[in-house]
Amino acid sequence: MQMHFENIQRIANTMTLPHAMLYLSSRVSEELDLLHLTERLIKGKGQPNSLTPSEKLELWDRLKILSFTRMVLSIWAMTAISLYIRIQVNILGRHLYIDTAQDLGGFQTEDGELMDRSDEQLFLASADFLSSQRIPTLISNMQAATTEVLRGKQLRDVFNSSVLDETIMHILNTFMSNGRPHHWVDYLMPEVVSRVTKLDQLMGETRTVLSSSEFGNILEMSLKKVVEGLMEDMKLQFGVGGDGSLGVPLAKLIPRVAQISPLLLEEPSRNKFTHIIQNIPQVELFFTLLYTNM
Repeated sequence: MQMHFENIQRIANTMTLPHAMLYLSSRVSEELDLLHLTERLIKGKGQPNSLTPSEKLELWDRLKILSFTRMVLSIWAMTAISLYIRIQVNILGRHLYIDTAQDLGGFQTEDGELMDRSDEQLFLASADFLSSQRIPTLISNMQAATTEVLRGKQLRDVFNSSVLDETIMHILNTFMSNGRPHHWVDYLMPEVVSRVTKLDQLMGETRTVLSSSEFGNILEMSLKKVVEGLMEDMKLQFGVGGDGSLGVPLAKLIPRVAQISPLLLEEPSRNKFTHIIQNIPQVELFFTLLYTNM
């Protein structure tokens, strides 16, 4: 069983997750393209008379909101999808292990009915639900949380790593606390209307796990660890100091924030943030217990 469990985790990391992350990255780039804003600001800098001071300030404010929205959305979506896919493969893997142990050949649900290959493929394909269906809603709600948190932040305000960490977590907490309890489930998968078919049963099991307080704790813990890892990168790459006397004005930080999303959504084998999530001891325990149906 241990060997089978490890193989299931490997499948998630090398096959299912890379596809989902590539699709997510392209959708975030497409829906939150900041190029038009940066090009207008660059043009305004080269041609001072092309933008009025109020137009320039408005562009900077939009770039501030959208840059932070894209970064924090990428943190949340990458973390949520990484966890979601591992939930899927562990649920499916447990069913497969039971089938193999009983020497039944093929796929079979626990009630004894056969599950064909198409049900398995449709189940795994639901990992793209966020990217294909829910990205616009996620962006809208994340942008609302970002706007609320950044409303009082001025371009001249100095940000060090502590302030940036606090700001990111404030946006995430605001987003997570808005809406009904466990609202994150609706971003990750469609509603399960019945549990009649074999696919419905798998989806229902997944939704039950996602709706649990245990998963809520795992998601929150994973987000915090990812943000901690991001802050280490920001210190090294961008010189954002941890000391209260160090830091950079927000105006200088915004272009750097705008560059973070591709790093967060990088292919899993090169993505330090997916590795951070996988190596959290509580996350490992959570999936071990899920696989063993405890």
